[in-house]
Amino acid sequence: MSETTPAVRHNAAVHRYEAGEGAHLAVLEYELAGDRVTYTHTFVPPELRGRGLAEVLVRAALADARTAGLKVVPACSYVAKFIERHAEYRPLLAR
Repeated sequence: MSETTPAVRHNAAVHRYEAGEGAHLAVLEYELAGDRVTYTHTFVPPELRGRGLAEVLVRAALADARTAGLKVVPACSYVAKFIERHAEYRPLLAR
């Protein structure tokens, strides 16, 4: 993982996106039901904060949702704020 472009892994087995190494892992958790993906929780440990990992995780997850044709339910407040601030992702929102 580089400081400028952290590697994001989609760990589908446990329904989350991950970035980081070892004990220090930033995650974006989700639930999948039909054609909807609900992003439930974003967490970045103190050791990894300030690197933009939450944004990188959300961008990767939303790109995957768009590719898969999924509608997004932003139950996580960070994801909701991110979509509010980035209008290009609003068409993904479930109505």
